[in-house]
Amino acid sequence: MAVLRQYLFYLVEVLMSQQQIFAAIPHRDPFLFVDEIVQWTEHEIVCKKTFTGNEFFFAGHYPHYPITPGVLLCEAAMQTGAIFLSTYFKKTHALTEQGVPVVGRMNDVKFRKIVRPGDEVLLHVTLTDQMKDVFFMKAKVTVAGKIAVTFNFACKMVNENDESQM
Repeated sequence: MAVLRQYLFYLVEVLMSQQQIFAAIPHRDPFLFVDEIVQWTEHEIVCKKTFTGNEFFFAGHYPHYPITPGVLLCEAAMQTGAIFLSTYFKKTHALTEQGVPVVGRMNDVKFRKIVRPGDEVLLHVTLTDQMKDVFFMKAKVTVAGKIAVTFNFACKMVNENDESQM
């Protein structure tokens, strides 16, 4: 009975986490690369993604030795940062401004470990600085406790109706 109770608690947490993700960013399948929010503090967020092997890109990305594309690992980390920023922005701005976080740059990208089908990655993103409406963040993607990718990136909140803001 205790195991069932723990499973139900976990299931409710995951569903609540998914609702938070959907409320925070516009991404949806097949281009949503965050499954669950694991931890959230004032300046950091950690999310989780499990690559099952059924994702569309594995069919053509090294089909005999499937590898998760590094650019998609970066995208997963940036989606994690966008989840953080959408809530951070609402908390720190008294105005009811609408917008979505959009990446303006990536720096110092280092790929260190291959991520394969079946791997679960943790996406660690930390807010390091803010200048006006630009947010600077650092990302670390880990698999089995080992670093797979590290990089820095900058995001800006962009009004969904104004494409000239970037």
